[in-house]
Amino acid sequence: MPRYKIILSYDGTEYCGWQVQRNGISIQAVMQKALQTVLRHPVELTGSGRTDAGVHARGQVAHFDSNASFDTATLRFHLNCLLPSDIRVKKIEPAEGGFHARYSTKRKIYYYYLFTHPVMNPFRKLYSYHIRGPFNEKLLQTASQHFVGTHNFTSFANVKPNAPEDQIRTIFRIDIRTSEDLLLLEFEGDGFLYKMVRNITGTLIDIATGKIALEDLPTIFAAKDRRYAGRTAPAQGLFLETVIYTICEK
Repeated sequence: MPRYKIILSYDGTEYCGWQVQRNGISIQAVMQKALQTVLRHPVELTGSGRTDAGVHARGQVAHFDSNASFDTATLRFHLNCLLPSDIRVKKIEPAEGGFHARYSTKRKIYYYYLFTHPVMNPFRKLYSYHIRGPFNEKLLQTASQHFVGTHNFTSFANVKPNAPEDQIRTIFRIDIRTSEDLLLLEFEGDGFLYKMVRNITGTLIDIATGKIALEDLPTIFAAKDRRYAGRTAPAQGLFLETVIYTICEK
C-alpha cells in the first residue's frame, strides 16, 4: 500500500497532546478523522513522536498508508478545510520506500521560549513561559553547555526509576538567542525522553535564578533520579520545530 509523508503544524493549547487518549481531544484523533472523511477509508496516522498536552509544533511529521487515488495538493486543501484553525497541514508527499515517521528519525529540533520582561505580554502567554524576578542569562548560557554531548538523562526524564527504556541520548547543540523580550532555547538531539526538554529548561531556569548551583549539575546527572533536577517548565513554551530524516555529512 502506498505510504505518504505529511508535515503539519498545530497550536497545542486546546489538546491533550498528539496521541489518541480517552480523556481528551488529541491532534492524532482530529487528523485521523479528517483523513478518513476525505479518503473514505479508515486511516492510522503515525507521528514522529508524541507531544504533550499544551505543546505546540511547527514541523510535526507523520505518515499514513492509502490505496486511494488523490492529488496531494488537493488532499491538503480539503484537509485544511475540514480541520480546526489551530491545526494545519503544510505538506503531503509520497514517502520513499521504508520510510517510517518515528523509526526513520535521525534528529529533532525543539524550541523553548522564555518571556523575560517584568510584565507579561498577553499575546505571548500561550506560547512562552514568563520568568519573574532576577535572572542571570549568562549563567543560563554557561549551564546549557553542560547538557551538550552524550549523557544518561535519567535525572531529566519523567519515567519510572526502573523503566527498561535506554536513557542515553545525545544533544548536539543548545543555542540561546534573544529577541526583544523573548529568550529562545534551541535544542537539537538524536531523541528526547519524556518531558526531557521541559525538565532541562526548568533546571536551567533554576540555575539562572539561583535556586540550583551550577556546580551541582554533575551530582544531578550522576544521581539518575528525577527528584534531583529542577522544575518542569510549562508546556506552552515548547515547540517541536523540525524533524530531520537525512543527515548530510560534510
